[in-house]
Amino acid sequence: MGLRIKKGDTVQVITGKDKGKTGKVMQVYPSESKATVEGINIVKKHKKARGKDEQGGIMEIASPLSLSNLALYCEACKKGVRFGAKINDDKTKSRVCKKCGAQL
Repeated sequence: MGLRIKKGDTVQVITGKDKGKTGKVMQVYPSESKATVEGINIVKKHKKARGKDEQGGIMEIASPLSLSNLALYCEACKKGVRFGAKINDDKTKSRVCKKCGAQL
């Protein structure tokens, strides 16, 4: 089965410390079944200076989340939803919301 969430999708966190927050997927790691979401799961990382021009310190970065903790966000329903596939007239697949039928 292929990946259900892709780079650029808007998702909602369904469990964990950031439950209910939405954001855009920045990167997907298929081998680990994880994704990095913009503004979600922010952690502090200590970085050492690597030369005169680079400054060290404590950086805040987005850490990857498990794909099982994310749901695609439907603009029409205003929440994370389950979705299905619909075959269009030109033989291409598109993802649709199971509740309202809107294209995701």
